Amino acid sequence: MSKSYCGIKCNACELNKTCCGCIESEGRPFGGACIVAECCRECPEKERSEKITQLKNQIISEINALEIPHMPKVTALYSLKGSFVNLEYNIDGKKIKYLDDDNIYLGCQLEKTVDSDTCFGVVADEEQILVCEYGENGSNPKLVLLKKR
Repeated sequence: MSKSYCGIKCNACELNKTCCGCIESEGRPFGGACIVAECCRECPEKERSEKITQLKNQIISEINALEIPHMPKVTALYSLKGSFVNLEYNIDGKKIKYLDDDNIYLGCQLEKTVDSDTCFGVVADEEQILVCEYGENGSNPKLVLLKKR
């Protein structure tokens, strides 16, 4: 059975056929970096949960300090595979992706407070915070903010 740093139950995950777990893969379950594994790889197992909580709280504070109009406060972050959140943006007539499909990010989806048909997507790793807004099923994504951490 695959094992993780974060305590996720690898055998219950829908991706367990393509992922060997982050401990076995040395923190690179899909070949890319994992922010959670990087955070607690060197920690004793009993300290990992607290270390992950500290990381999430730090990122939540950074995101909420941005005070993006009509975006509710972030209260929780989840580990997300890049390919699930790596939307393609139309920037100056070019299609651009800013994330790596194989990395694991911390992120969440928030319903926009003034337009219930639109959501905010928030993702972060060690280097950046990305905030976007989009319609149903990630349609018509618009980059709101891309900021170095």
